[in-house]
Amino acid sequence: MITRPLEISSRLQPPPRNMDVLFYVNGGLIAIFFMLFGSRFVLAPGMDVVLPQAAGARAGAAVTTCYISVQDSGQIFTAYGMLSSAKLADWLRERAREDRQPALLIRASQRVPVTRLTEISSLAYHAGFVRVILAADEPSGPESGAP
Repeated sequence: MITRPLEISSRLQPPPRNMDVLFYVNGGLIAIFFMLFGSRFVLAPGMDVVLPQAAGARAGAAVTTCYISVQDSGQIFTAYGMLSSAKLADWLRERAREDRQPALLIRASQRVPVTRLTEISSLAYHAGFVRVILAADEPSGPESGAP
C-alpha cells in the first residue's frame, strides 16, 4: 500500500537556518505604526456619544480648552482615559490650572440625567473653569430648514 504517492516531502526545500532580516523589519514597522496611531482604548468606548439636538447649536459653538464625554451608564471619559466620579474633581482642578481662561465642553449622551450634568458643572466651576458648555448637534430635517 502506498502511503505517500507523490513523494512531495522529498522535493521540499529545507527550512532556513537563520531568521530573515525582513521579518524583523516588518515587526519593527508594525510596532512603530501602533505606537504612532494606536489608542489606549480597544474599542474607543468614549466615542459613541449620541448628543442631544438643539436648534442654534452651531451658532452657540465656542472654543474650549478640554472636554469630557459622559455616557448613559455614568462613565466619564477624557482625552486621558476613563475617570471615576471621585477622581473627576481632581482632574478638573489640574486642567483648570493649565490655562488662564479654562473652558470645559461636556459631551453628554441624550439620556444623561440633568442632575448629573449640574453636578459636573458645579464641580467644574469650583475647580476654576470660567465657562462650561454642553455639546449638542444641530437638528437636520425639514423642520429645521437644513438641507
